Amino acid sequence: MNHKVFKFLLTWYPPYLGTGIFVKHISEDFRHVQVEMRMRFYNRNYMGTHFGGSLYAMTDPFYALMIIQILGPDYVVWDKGASIEFVSPGKGKVTADFRVTDEIIADIQSHTGNGEKYLPKMTVDVRDETDRLVAKIHKTLYIRKKVNTGKISGKAYKPPLMIRIAESISSVVKRF
Repeated sequence: MNHKVFKFLLTWYPPYLGTGIFVKHISEDFRHVQVEMRMRFYNRNYMGTHFGGSLYAMTDPFYALMIIQILGPDYVVWDKGASIEFVSPGKGKVTADFRVTDEIIADIQSHTGNGEKYLPKMTVDVRDETDRLVAKIHKTLYIRKKVNTGKISGKAYKPPLMIRIAESISSVVKRF
């Protein structure tokens, strides 16, 4: 999928619109994503800081989505678990930078080469405008190379609707 179409779809994804989450950057190779969220009345908690659920939401799917795009359709990638560690009150604009390195991809491929599941742990920091750490989000992914390419649990694999729409838009964009 084209990174620009991917960014457009995520930017207009209703849960992100509703919380003020904005996808600022997606690299062409999907190895770097930057997400930000500005303080608004609808994402502020009782104490006047960012609502913890919004801080988590801004980090929720990105590592899984990035790795899906990097590894391609021969892999199953899911979010398996997560935890959030609140470090300091978040006010103003907060940012999360996601990076997937060659070492991470090599590690995943070495652990999943024969179809085994792998549960890598990924961490992303949420920082404020002064670069102060606001929260650390720890993600556990489920990754497995498909043994029967195109099949999951004996059923034909059908990508989620959002991905099918994005692929359609991407093919139209390529024609122009």
